[in-house]
Amino acid sequence: MTKVQHGGGIDRAIALYGGHKSEWLDLSTGINPTPYPIPDMPDDVWHRLPDESLLEACLMAACSYYNVPEGAAIVAAPGTQAIIQRLPELLPTPDIAIVSPTYNEYERCYTNAGTQVHKAADFDAALKASNVVVVGNLNNPDGRSVGAYKVKQGALSGAQIIVDEAFADVAPDCSLVGEAGGSGLLVLKSFGKFFGLAGLRLGFAIGEPAKIDALRMSLGPWAVSGPALFIGEKAMRDNVWINEARSTLSANRIRLEAMLSAYGFAIEGSTDLFVTASRSDSNDVAKVLAQNHILVREFDYAPEWIRFGFPRHDNDFARLEAALAQAD
Repeated sequence: MTKVQHGGGIDRAIALYGGHKSEWLDLSTGINPTPYPIPDMPDDVWHRLPDESLLEACLMAACSYYNVPEGAAIVAAPGTQAIIQRLPELLPTPDIAIVSPTYNEYERCYTNAGTQVHKAADFDAALKASNVVVVGNLNNPDGRSVGAYKVKQGALSGAQIIVDEAFADVAPDCSLVGEAGGSGLLVLKSFGKFFGLAGLRLGFAIGEPAKIDALRMSLGPWAVSGPALFIGEKAMRDNVWINEARSTLSANRIRLEAMLSAYGFAIEGSTDLFVTASRSDSNDVAKVLAQNHILVREFDYAPEWIRFGFPRHDNDFARLEAALAQAD
């Protein structure tokens, strides 16, 4: 089995460096540190299986929020990971090209299905390597975006393209959802990152109706909990909160990039949800941060890289800067 690393391993960090969860500053994930406020919910949202009207309201909100075009279909899932797990069944292929580095669950799931995986440096190279392509937009961990024209031409040429837009909420103009609906394009959306509610487990797939219907059948009835549908619908219609969150996250990215640059890091890539930076002694820096109960994301394939999520408050920024100064 392929070993996979993710952010968010606070329990493992505590086992190594001690402390309690309340003492740790988790910057290892690209999740909005200021979550959408949980609204009051009727008791029956908890007590009953999700009604069709609850699912429909959430899907309608998602269609509006993501600008899903006519002719495209959408399905809700308990997080995009549940969709990724089903891709080898939904889109079987002898080989697949993944624009890399990116979220490593695509490689794991297809490898475990016996598929040959080609890692490509960019989208053009991926199209040459396979007729099925995975690309991040905005990509994790380097923040790259792929142009809509390139993807559309690739799909029109007969390729099947899977676009991971888990981090695209902060840059809606870059989204490829507007190209979905025709054959050859499947776009995945993650609710929890931008809205800061990853524990809710809510994600969406958008694409041609036949493939979305097949995915819906694979997910089965009541795939998403009632509370997730209720909160998702409210959040995706809250334009005031959405606009304020985008503004705050953009300012925090600029602030974090400036701090990291001041301590000798080179900025390798970023979105308004994370900054990936490099320094020759990044392993030592990450260790000092962990000793100060600050968790960041390291990478086996790029040991000089660290991905930093955003601190939430001024005192969290100050705490990070003090630890960076200690590691300098």
